[in-house]
Amino acid sequence: MPALSVAQLLDAWERALSRPLIERALILLAAATPDASHDQLAQLPIGQRNAALLDLRELLFGSQLTSVTDCPNCGERLELSFNVADLRVETKLDAAQPLTLRMDGYELQFRLPNTFDLLALADQREVENARRALLQRVMLNVSSSHAQSSDQLPAFVIDALSERMAEADPQANIQLGLVCPNCAHAWQANFDIVAFLWGELNAWALRVLREVHTLASTYGWSERDILALTPRRRQIYLEHLTK
Repeated sequence: MPALSVAQLLDAWERALSRPLIERALILLAAATPDASHDQLAQLPIGQRNAALLDLRELLFGSQLTSVTDCPNCGERLELSFNVADLRVETKLDAAQPLTLRMDGYELQFRLPNTFDLLALADQREVENARRALLQRVMLNVSSSHAQSSDQLPAFVIDALSERMAEADPQANIQLGLVCPNCAHAWQANFDIVAFLWGELNAWALRVLREVHTLASTYGWSERDILALTPRRRQIYLEHLTK
């Protein structure tokens, strides 16, 4: 994954501003992997997309992550610090090959969900409706004496299929094991790399643009000239303005 210039990263941030969060992930990945098309990136299983976003996060901001959350039991505010490596999950997934689930007379062939699927389900509000709509999109073949299509599958088969997908693509659903130091409550918290990375990038972009505004107003430099400076040089110029 090649390094991005400040200007390239700001351009990607600006393009993503007006788009839904799911699409923002594709825009960031497209900026970082110019050899891949939009459709190629959107067709990646969610776990592979998440792994690529973790790589991008490490490239942009380093391997250490910090966050905060509240204990669901006592409400204590927890400060979290962890490494990108802690979030990586090894998988032998071959995204090009369909997966199979056999149980109780059913044989299902399916693929893993991708970003196109998430975009198609963006307006779904009911969890069960969303699950069945996703099932219809990813199902390749249903062979059974009980049902001939995905919309006829019973709930226990759908549950088993969801579990099979999670096992096949564990990076798609990153969970943090947390323990509250105040009440010792333990729980699993979901980590959304898309939302986390976008939050960091948005804060970074706004900070850089404030720096550009300050330096341009003071020295009359163009945005291009200011962005061409290293972060350290920009900071030195800004420090001089407060002396």
